[in-house]
Amino acid sequence: MAATQRKWAVILGASSGFGAAVSIELARSGFDICGVHLDRRATIARADQTREAIRAAGAAELFFNVNATDPDKRAQVLDELEPRCGEAGVGLLFHSLAFGSLLPLVGEDAQGSAKPSHVAMTLDVMANSLVYWAQELVWRRLMGRGGRILAMSSAGATRAMVGYGIVSAAKAALEAYVRQLAVELGPHGIAANTIRAGVTDTAALRKIPGHEHMMETALGLNPGGRMTTPQDVAAAVTLLVQPGAAWISGNVIGVDGGEDIATP
Repeated sequence: MAATQRKWAVILGASSGFGAAVSIELARSGFDICGVHLDRRATIARADQTREAIRAAGAAELFFNVNATDPDKRAQVLDELEPRCGEAGVGLLFHSLAFGSLLPLVGEDAQGSAKPSHVAMTLDVMANSLVYWAQELVWRRLMGRGGRILAMSSAGATRAMVGYGIVSAAKAALEAYVRQLAVELGPHGIAANTIRAGVTDTAALRKIPGHEHMMETALGLNPGGRMTTPQDVAAAVTLLVQPGAAWISGNVIGVDGGEDIATP
């Protein structure tokens, strides 16, 4: 396949976890990768490793270490991507931004409780940003018929856990946005779905209070006898971008080996 015929995948949160795994697997499957991530010096090596793996797969890569919620940075990314797309355009927008406040909604005092700025930031990063990126891709005619929008959710979207209240609200909003995008973009031939991964050992998970118990419980419940991995999600994404998956839209798709339906 010639370089100009390859579709691009825009990966939000591309340097580690689900985003990195999806970037690499899609590169092996024939996509070029536009990765957006936010890393400081201590973690930038993760992005470099992902880029190297993409190039090793024979794909082009365009990475940006910027805040994906900043409208000026979003415009910068798409301004640079647009002339590289050619007729193939962007085949996938993958949203895997995992940065939010883990403060309780009502703590012991105001200092230890969620503030409006915490709520606004978490919702903007983990939910609202999906809408803004989808808008720009469609308005610029970079994504059209055959396009896919996929966003990472979790079981926390419908469950209450200590320290997860604001993130839970953001995940619930994200799922609602995906349903709405499926309806609004269906006439344009664009499918939108949410992926609900099982408990996965990622850097984001390890920031959640009580993550050790979550991992232990998931391992005990999962019918497959192991936890979900980023590679499991990447494999599912490669299926959902195939032409035959075009009629799958507006769903929350579990990629968890049956963990969510298992009972103790």
